[in-house]
Amino acid sequence: MSKKLHLVSLGCTKNLIDSEVMLGRLQEYEIIDEAKNADVIIVNTCGFIDAAKTESIETILNLHSQRKDDSLLVMSGCLSERYKEELQKELKEVDIFTGVGDYDRIDELINLKQNRFSPKSYLIKDEQRVITGSIYHAYIKLSEGCNQQCSFCAIPEFKGKLQSRELDEVVDEVTKLAKRGFYDFSFISQDSSSYLRDFDIKDGLSLLIEKIENIQGVKSARILYLYPSTLSENVLKKIINSKVFHNYFDMPIQHISDNLLTIMRRGSGSDVIKKQLFLMREAKDSFVRTSIIVGHPGESDEDFLILTEFLKTYHFDRVTIFAYSDEEGTKAKKMQEKIPLEIVEKRIEILNSIIEEQMQKSLQLEVGKEIEIITRGESSEHEYFIAAKKSCWAEDIDGEILINETILDEKIKHSKRYIALIQECAGDKLVGKIIRAS
Repeated sequence: MSKKLHLVSLGCTKNLIDSEVMLGRLQEYEIIDEAKNADVIIVNTCGFIDAAKTESIETILNLHSQRKDDSLLVMSGCLSERYKEELQKELKEVDIFTGVGDYDRIDELINLKQNRFSPKSYLIKDEQRVITGSIYHAYIKLSEGCNQQCSFCAIPEFKGKLQSRELDEVVDEVTKLAKRGFYDFSFISQDSSSYLRDFDIKDGLSLLIEKIENIQGVKSARILYLYPSTLSENVLKKIINSKVFHNYFDMPIQHISDNLLTIMRRGSGSDVIKKQLFLMREAKDSFVRTSIIVGHPGESDEDFLILTEFLKTYHFDRVTIFAYSDEEGTKAKKMQEKIPLEIVEKRIEILNSIIEEQMQKSLQLEVGKEIEIITRGESSEHEYFIAAKKSCWAEDIDGEILINETILDEKIKHSKRYIALIQECAGDKLVGKIIRAS
């Protein structure tokens, strides 16, 4: 291959799928790690919050400083879409700008050296992707856009309304990947529990679960980004009773104070959310993840106290905290009751202490158990350890298990399932030994 490509995918895993579509359109290029040797450099940007915007711009400027003279620097994705006029005017380092509507035509844009911003967000159909980072796991996008009206979120502004993929398209993609040896799948979208509502189907996830369970070769799956107001008890029970989908529940609640939930325009009160969470928690071997926004305009000391007390008692397995960020085009940006930065930072510090304690409890519960793991290669700690994850955990975000021994005679293979005895918890990692194949 004479042409070389360097691609950086920033932000969420939904972005990663779009990046994989671009790689699929550019298979005549050799993918390389060093930007300085690339003929084409693509940065698929994130524009969700201030920190992501900063990272995107810094990545562009850093790669520009490394590039060779005759290369092309391409900026795609959410940040490029949100600020297309400003960026094209100010960011002269970039040769080609495109947004969130033309991932499947990136080869054409590069050949023409042309900017393009299609009016509708791109939604994968049957395009060939180059799956990155794993030979056993793949993310599957269910939909694009969002019909929710959260006060703090700008996604509907630049991604548009909900566009669900047809169920047969999703099933076909998973079937093809399973035939290639992929056996673990994570289903994602902005609001996964609204899947197929634009087709007037209320519980689309129930239909999805039924179809995926019947695909030969699919051994495990999970659904990410559930939304409280569109999540039904029927779907929860469908997950709980599934033999393929793990009792893995990822539902960003953002807050638990009724006052803040109303201000945030979340569509559900605390009673509904708590009922859902407790049903999740009661499921066998359940794993519950959420995210919280701290410092949203109008968050009083009382609201924050309600949140801290709930986090102390509920015992989430993992929690991600975001500091509130003013975003153009959102209702929250126009709100007057802004929380001073020093108060936000103090509140985050308090929550981090609670969350760290809860995560340690979650990890300690695994010690002494025999659990199914998936091996993933050399660990981040030392070359003598094999890295693994609990099979129900989401890829890359829920933790790492260090395997330091095995009682099997055969060599441990990567990307395979085994049963491991968890011996101890070392910091934020579990340590175990493999005792048999799964």
